[in-house]
Amino acid sequence: MTERTGQRHGLFGPVLPLLIAALAMPAIPAVADTAAPRIESLASISKEAPGYRSLDIQSWRTAEGAKVLFVEARELPMFDLRLTFAAGSSQDGDAPGLATLTNGMLNEGVAGKDVTAIAEGFENLGAEFGNGAYRDMAVASLRSLSAKDKREPALALFAQVVGKPTFPEDSLARIKNQLLAGFEYQKQNPGKLASLALFERLYGQHPYAHPSEGTEQSIPAIGIDQLRAFHAKAYAAGNVVIALVGDLSRSEAEAIAAQVSKALPAGPALPKVAEPQAPKAGLGHIDFPSNQTHLMLAQLGIDRRDPDYVALYLGNQILGGGGFGTRLMEEVREKRGLTYGVYSGFSPMQVAGPFMINLQTRAELSEGTLKLVQDIVRRYLAEGPTQKELDDAKRELAGSYPLSTASNADIVGQLGAIGFYDLPLTHLEDFMEKAQTMDVEQVKAAMARHLDPDAFVIVTAGPTMAQKELPPPTDKPRQEPIGVPEH
Repeated sequence: MTERTGQRHGLFGPVLPLLIAALAMPAIPAVADTAAPRIESLASISKEAPGYRSLDIQSWRTAEGAKVLFVEARELPMFDLRLTFAAGSSQDGDAPGLATLTNGMLNEGVAGKDVTAIAEGFENLGAEFGNGAYRDMAVASLRSLSAKDKREPALALFAQVVGKPTFPEDSLARIKNQLLAGFEYQKQNPGKLASLALFERLYGQHPYAHPSEGTEQSIPAIGIDQLRAFHAKAYAAGNVVIALVGDLSRSEAEAIAAQVSKALPAGPALPKVAEPQAPKAGLGHIDFPSNQTHLMLAQLGIDRRDPDYVALYLGNQILGGGGFGTRLMEEVREKRGLTYGVYSGFSPMQVAGPFMINLQTRAELSEGTLKLVQDIVRRYLAEGPTQKELDDAKRELAGSYPLSTASNADIVGQLGAIGFYDLPLTHLEDFMEKAQTMDVEQVKAAMARHLDPDAFVIVTAGPTMAQKELPPPTDKPRQEPIGVPEH
């Protein structure tokens, strides 16, 4: 169960290290030049976004009701196809893990081919298949050469895999055993235990509460008939977004979309899950024999279409989402050496996804560190960002923006998200334009609207032990930051 490009809930991935590396590399002139190349500092970069790959997104629906988004890109003789189904674990019902098992079984067997033959079929064509299941969605993807003699057989095999999987019993037993082995491993991972407990407390009886991979109680009971029934309704043509990018004409893209759409079961889109109810704030602790304590704080955030999305993105980059230089990293790591890293982030989904802060620290300093984090959030929500912090966040965003469309794989992922969350086709351009015009008061107001310093659900995992006072802040912490986090 792999997904080539991964799943990004935010607009951009972790690009700060790439930016630092790019800024540190001197330009290499094409011809001899008597003047040495000059490296500009981040502060001198214009606030305007640099040049980026302009996307002409075309959209239509197939006869079966599938939404299609297409970008023609002739630079390379290949194409990327990504199907995004509303078939994530939020649709599991009373069988947690059903969506993950169904998705994982797609390429395990079709008529006349077992999992090995399917893998060899793609490999012999120079094609690559990917799949994955998450809370909101499940995906299946294909990367193939665009030449007709490679494209057509790759698409025929892909259409079989996603449209008519046979769900062989031996493969189901193997995948179940892999999941069950993973659950045993999780019991030795305090961070994973804390995460599972946090989502249960944050979402209660909501479908987002259970883990996408299911549980050791639910997985053994899931049978072939359930997989087939789930596939028939959740992998229906009316429940998918087809994203296409690459060396294709509009007519070729239409033919591919029609072929894939016809191969899927007939049926409408599944209803969106209900909105979650706000949980009761409070602290829970998991006693675990480790040197470090995991601290996780969360509250309900926003859905992907929230009008405050841009302001919250910028606000969180300043608080804890932007790596080094954030409020949390500066106060917790740089001034006190309490952690290797501390991060915050919104994960917008179909309905309110979580806002989370997570870190690890020395067990004997965990209570003080937790209070420090809460105080930082409280102060930030009361004061808002400074003008310099906002300007820096805008410049970082302007620098990272081209990376969001740097490759066909990046673009097809963006198209899948735009289609799945029903965003405007101009979403990427709109996001950048709105971000660059955002002011301090707008960011402060949005963060205050959506976050409450007293509403956090908190889960800690680590040993129960006598606590020590935190070291005072200093430019040179007496103790170096804690080493690589425990897993």
